Amino acid sequence: MNDTALHVALGRRSYPIHIGAGLIGRAELFAPHLASRRAAIVTNETVGPLHGSRLEATLRGAGVECLTITLPDGEAYKTLEHLNRVFDALLAAKADRRTVIVALGGGVVGDMAGFAAATFQRGVPFIQVPTTLLAQVDSSVGGKTGVNHALGKNMIGAFHQPLAVIADTDTLLSLPQRELAAGLAEVVKHGVIRDETFLAWIESHAQALRERDAGALSHAIRRSCEIKAEIVSVDEREAGERALLNFGHTFGHAIEAAQGYGNWLHGEAVAAGMVLAARLSARQGRIDAGAADRLASILERLGLPVKAPAMPAARWLDFMGRDKKNQDGGITLILLEAVGRAVVVKDTPAHALETFLAAA
Repeated sequence: MNDTALHVALGRRSYPIHIGAGLIGRAELFAPHLASRRAAIVTNETVGPLHGSRLEATLRGAGVECLTITLPDGEAYKTLEHLNRVFDALLAAKADRRTVIVALGGGVVGDMAGFAAATFQRGVPFIQVPTTLLAQVDSSVGGKTGVNHALGKNMIGAFHQPLAVIADTDTLLSLPQRELAAGLAEVVKHGVIRDETFLAWIESHAQALRERDAGALSHAIRRSCEIKAEIVSVDEREAGERALLNFGHTFGHAIEAAQGYGNWLHGEAVAAGMVLAARLSARQGRIDAGAADRLASILERLGLPVKAPAMPAARWLDFMGRDKKNQDGGITLILLEAVGRAVVVKDTPAHALETFLAAA
């Protein structure tokens, strides 16, 4: 079986990213990270029936006793209330600090299981087993964990790095097309902020990616993880360069919160948010309008929305004003200086944003 391994270099917190087909069945990938003989699999009602029994069999084959905790599926359930179900199950099973939490699912499961691992008994180890494209190319890597609040996305959370990321590309075969497209938004993001050559490759392979060509998806996952790992390795806690990974997210998170979590998938909101960020970059003279149009065209070809929902400018600013990148009351944005090069722009005047959003 193919297995492409990368490495996130964080000193004692370094870990591998394994990418390939059939990896959930590879006990030797999990075994080095199972110092305890107990593991708690956190999954959801959709993913559990598809892949849960296979993961349980792999862990039991490695001599590990398994507890499975199943959450409801969807961004709407990424809350403290539902996170408490994980704590309830861990406490009922008398889990200890050596119990390994294994996140089996997409970004919501990974974020919630990771936050549970960061906070249960002040921190227990965990492994990411992402089953969506978005999770495989982005959210499973980097140690960001958390839950949503009604007033803002991912506002309650912690940094907690996994022991390993094991991305089984076979899980993408059962992924709904809408979810696949949502993951492709994050693939595009990595190209547009860091690697114009990669973006051009995405542009020329858009149809192959939509059709789930195995070679195209494997390359997209690997290059995305390489870019994210490079950035996280030099800025683990988003003190500087890591903020570039939030290109499109300030607008995107506002869309998700304002429209109700789950009505727009995260990747869909990020796609529309990236187009807004590119058009604002063009408005400010940082890039030409053709570059913004090119980004919108690529996203459209991948089946993603490029037009944000209509909202009053004041509502946009209300949600954007709560973004985690903001400082001292000003709004921080990630904009483009060129295709393949993003920059952090602080203290964008509210009146300028209001004028832009009113015309968007």
